[in-house]
Amino acid sequence: MRVMDHTAHDTTSNAHDEAAHRTGTGHAHGGASWGMAAKATLHCLTGCAIGEILGMVIGTTLLWGNVQTMVLAITLAFVFGYSFTLFAVRRAGLDFKSAVKVALAADTVSIVVMELVDNGIIALTPGAMDAHLSDALFWTALLGGFAVAFVITTPVNKWMIGRGKGHAVVHAYR
Repeated sequence: MRVMDHTAHDTTSNAHDEAAHRTGTGHAHGGASWGMAAKATLHCLTGCAIGEILGMVIGTTLLWGNVQTMVLAITLAFVFGYSFTLFAVRRAGLDFKSAVKVALAADTVSIVVMELVDNGIIALTPGAMDAHLSDALFWTALLGGFAVAFVITTPVNKWMIGRGKGHAVVHAYR
């Protein structure tokens, strides 16, 4: 006869309860709403868009090549994307080191997916990489890439939040 270890079960149950509390879903798995996921994606997209547009404008204005401009734009997308979460959790009272860990956990997957999709669209749009700031093609490819990235990243964020990951870790500090 096997005796069940209730301590292990209680620990697992408490972990699930904590994940549900952090996500605000009432249960730990699969309960994130589309609205919550869209809000998290929009938060991430805002930081990414600011950084990426700034990088594209700087690189294009300085007549940099495509590779240097994209590296700058992607780097600034990550910087601005992380900074929005970093400042929010710092305001909530987290020390800097802990806030950095939360921002990395909350935003990394979302930003990576967004940047891959957005930059992939820009790279695959004929003529977009050679377009200038004054060209409609430049802005159409960039903004269209953001729109497609939003649509693709929202289900990723929904899946992650429903499992207590991604932007769900930020909710514990609001």
